[in-house]
Amino acid sequence: MTDEATPTPKDVSISVFFPCYNEEANVERTTRAALKACRRLVRDFEIIIVNDGSKDRTGEIADRLAAEHDHVRAVHNDPNLGYGGALQRGFREARKDWVFYTDGDGQFDFEEIELLLAMLDEYDIISGFRLNRRDSMLRKINAFCWGVLVNRVFGMRIRDVDGAFKIFPRRLFDEIEMWSMGALIDAEILAKATRLGYRIGQVGVHHYARTAGTQTGANLRVIFRAFRELFRLRRRIIQSTPLRSSATPTAPTP
Repeated sequence: MTDEATPTPKDVSISVFFPCYNEEANVERTTRAALKACRRLVRDFEIIIVNDGSKDRTGEIADRLAAEHDHVRAVHNDPNLGYGGALQRGFREARKDWVFYTDGDGQFDFEEIELLLAMLDEYDIISGFRLNRRDSMLRKINAFCWGVLVNRVFGMRIRDVDGAFKIFPRRLFDEIEMWSMGALIDAEILAKATRLGYRIGQVGVHHYARTAGTQTGANLRVIFRAFRELFRLRRRIIQSTPLRSSATPTAPTP
């Protein structure tokens, strides 16, 4: 989107965050993995644990980790705001130039942030897509159908719209207002970024089976609500987000 020189990975200033809801069995492992990767790859970073109204010990563990590590902060939604609300909180809390987010369930390898950082000289946003997705067949089918629909509705070519392994420039969140409190949050942000002319690159990242905790994002109520709200969101985005003349289609997947 801009002609500014992009810093090399070591010079990147990055906020890393992940939402957690009842992830007491995963939050410490995920945080330590994030710390290890960031210390190796960048000099200026922060890690934000977004505790989204958990009813277990997630918040307590997050506060302890923040007390133990200078680079870690814990923020708490009370009550639970849902996935979109948790991501919104993380994006608003971010203080660095770039913002990376993933989920707090440990299904991604933080070391693969390096793949995304290497693409920042070409793109404004990097969206990771899941290789060998380790989910049930029903969940995969739902995700495929949802992705086809979202791409058609918003004129995008995102291989994994809801893949929770993305880097955004912090300035994007000064330009847009986020509305979605649920499953539409990724589609909303990517659609608005596309209309504003942000260049979106894509890269494959590995996906691993959940080893603890319970998935919450695939229940039927969440899915039906997302489909119902999709076209309402499209109207709002068209009305409120200008289509910049520099806007280009999403970059093809490498």
